[in-house]
Amino acid sequence: MSKSSADTPLMQQHKAIKQRYPDAVLLFRVGDFYETFGQDAIIASQVLGITLTKRNNGAASSSELAGFPHHALDTYLHKLVKAGYRVAICDQLEDPKQAKGIVKRGVTEMVTPGTATNDKLLEHHSNNFLGSLFFLSDDQFGIAFLDISTGEFFIAEGDREYADKLLQSFQPAEILFQRHRQKQFKEFFGTKCYVYTLDEWIYQETYAKDTLLKHFQTHSLKGFGVDTLTNGLVAAGAILHYLKDTEHPNLQHITSMQRIDRDDFLWMDRFTVRNLELLGGPSSDGHTLLKVMDHTVSPMGARLLKRWIVFPLKDAARINERLDLVEYFIAEVELRNQLTHHIRQCGDIERLVSKIPLKKIGPREVLQLAKGLNQVAQIRELSAATTNSYLNRLTDTLNPCSYIAEKITRQLVENAPPTTNKGSFICAGINAELDDLRNIASSGKEYLVKLQQQESANTGIQSLRIGFNNVFGYYLEVTNTHKNKVPSGWIRKQTLANAERYITPELKEYEEKITGAEDRIQQIELQLFEELLNELQDYLSPIQTNGNLLAIMDCLLCFAQLSLHNTYKRPHIHEDQALNIKAGRHPVIEKFLSPGEQYVSNDIILDKSEQQIIILTGPNMSGKSALLRQVAIITLMAHMGCFVPADEALIPVTDKIFTRVGASDNLSGGESTFMVEMNETASIINNVTSRSLILLDEIGRGTSTYDGISIAWSIVEFLHQAPQQPLTLFATHYHELNELENKWERVKNYHITNKESGNRIIFLRKLAPGGSTHSFGIHVARMAGMPPALINRANEILQQLESKHLVNSNGTEAATVSLNDKVKEIGGPKMQLSIFDVHSQTFEDIRSVLEGININRLTPVEALLKLQEIKNMIH
Repeated sequence: MSKSSADTPLMQQHKAIKQRYPDAVLLFRVGDFYETFGQDAIIASQVLGITLTKRNNGAASSSELAGFPHHALDTYLHKLVKAGYRVAICDQLEDPKQAKGIVKRGVTEMVTPGTATNDKLLEHHSNNFLGSLFFLSDDQFGIAFLDISTGEFFIAEGDREYADKLLQSFQPAEILFQRHRQKQFKEFFGTKCYVYTLDEWIYQETYAKDTLLKHFQTHSLKGFGVDTLTNGLVAAGAILHYLKDTEHPNLQHITSMQRIDRDDFLWMDRFTVRNLELLGGPSSDGHTLLKVMDHTVSPMGARLLKRWIVFPLKDAARINERLDLVEYFIAEVELRNQLTHHIRQCGDIERLVSKIPLKKIGPREVLQLAKGLNQVAQIRELSAATTNSYLNRLTDTLNPCSYIAEKITRQLVENAPPTTNKGSFICAGINAELDDLRNIASSGKEYLVKLQQQESANTGIQSLRIGFNNVFGYYLEVTNTHKNKVPSGWIRKQTLANAERYITPELKEYEEKITGAEDRIQQIELQLFEELLNELQDYLSPIQTNGNLLAIMDCLLCFAQLSLHNTYKRPHIHEDQALNIKAGRHPVIEKFLSPGEQYVSNDIILDKSEQQIIILTGPNMSGKSALLRQVAIITLMAHMGCFVPADEALIPVTDKIFTRVGASDNLSGGESTFMVEMNETASIINNVTSRSLILLDEIGRGTSTYDGISIAWSIVEFLHQAPQQPLTLFATHYHELNELENKWERVKNYHITNKESGNRIIFLRKLAPGGSTHSFGIHVARMAGMPPALINRANEILQQLESKHLVNSNGTEAATVSLNDKVKEIGGPKMQLSIFDVHSQTFEDIRSVLEGININRLTPVEALLKLQEIKNMIH
């Protein structure tokens, strides 16, 4: 933007600042308002619903203008950032009263979706991650995630699938990557979150490592255990560069980095996380595993639980450590209740401590931090006498930070205000000058009366009085009668007709005190508060550790409460590869049943020797998909270290859970339902291991029937013959797949039972051996409210198709006619009763004659003879 000589100094200053932040909405502080100009004003008026006006800014043309009061910043900032805009906050850097010429202004903070720290911009129960992707190639990535509001910093590296999995699991609010990789990013990940691109040079290894070493003030990154993750470090360095670039210089609360190793966790790809409805999505209606499981009492615990759901453990020892503590908490009722109470009282320690270096913490929040630390001390004391080794280890690491907690409690008043604006948050007795000034400010009249009495007694002037005027402030007035009694140290300031006015050094000193008392009080309180925050800086790391440990305890206490409330049982995790669930239930479905409805539990056994693959058939709506999901969720919950909805559960250590459940189009990506289905299935087939659990539902239904059967059949054969022999549940409508039990030794047929009562089908939802031969799709259509005429016609067509079924019970081919041929043979709907309906045998005889005719070889004469034959049969 070129400077126009006609621009006012204010607008010239605005343009200069806006040039440095061209892609942000600039909130420009002018007096008591934040103003926006030009395109920013148009955006602000649309997003915030504020009035858009025009004013002459000194140039030839007028400029759009929209503004709001400065005290409403939090409300309006929240709306702009939630709408996906970067916002630069430009404040006045000096007191306008003391400014010579135009007031100095500068951007004090840049807020983007991934760098938000304001409570109104954050969800208490969710992290707000800023993500960074380093494209080393099209299939090698460095990945990093930072939550600036908690200080949590994670790094990883891997292929495209792993990067995609992490993006789906961490759900960052904003993602950074190299500018020239925009096309690949959209093609590979297509995520809908806010993205921001950076210059290529920022993603250089040397620059990234230097940035990280400078931040952590170390000579090496080995102490964090991340020094070998070169690509991940490049992504992490870009995050710190971006924070510096967006006016976030105070990052002392980012004290460490944590690596995410693919091999440490049970792997679930993005499709599985979506299909199992773990965290929620467009189709979940809020009925998610997270909603059912989340009985945490602290924001730290709620955020950690989300991470545990998408990153379950894979190490049996660590899983059993959690299960042991959950079992201990269930048995120790009083301890469980007390710990839950204390953790609830702690508040959000993680986010409170992160506000300290950001200078965004108020007196009330600092006091809450001290209260939280006092709760930590009680938690530690309570747990000291326990017999669970894991709990002892957790609480032994807790640090109550007693010195600083006691100092905060001693210095800040009990009901401290949320901000420092109005003062009155430092206790009496902390600072002598502050106490004196407060005394002066609050009891000025009493002091003057006392001084007047004192001087009157010293001088013997009974009529002495103290007054005040704007010319020379406070004065002592003496009538002319007593003029001769005035001490020599008094200074005459004014002569009246019948009196003289004097000042004294003591009175002048008091005057200076009382006139500047309020300002000085605020200065001293702010100074003492600043000193307190500076001392707190030394405690960032231990308090963050406390927050993390409390989150772990909160999650495990939540598991204990959940298990008690829902009669969950402890799973047995073992290294063998057999899965045996007795009376298993779906934890989400059973919580949202209609009143009085009981969830029907089921047993499932999968093993490598006899029953590796179950082919599951049954009517629509009978519960096949629910059964598949519950097996996966029970396995997942066990690996989280939680008890499970089953009477007994023998769960093998599982490294991957794959699901292909339901159908969905990716129309924006140009992919059909069937293409999405095949992509997801291919991902499963290509990544299967001997410890994988595979759940397939309705594979092949997105294409023609025979194509679908062929694909489903070959997938089952492949999984059976694969050297890994993964445990597999395969739900299908293709009853032809029941034949696989006769062909392969480890394939077994099961079905979901039902009972026919007249024209009604009752779904019993119980698993039983053997295959099903009927889908009852037409019955489901009737339940959905289809017109009776349509249902009747569907039954007619079904009977005609079934009369020409291609496969006999022994699996041999009964006819060479294709499905298309069968469809061609279906007549139009019957508008009235046929004469053939009366004599069914005659009808069958005519059908037999017609079927024996080869129309292609029939001469006209032969056709007439056949017609006569049929006519004679009727008579």
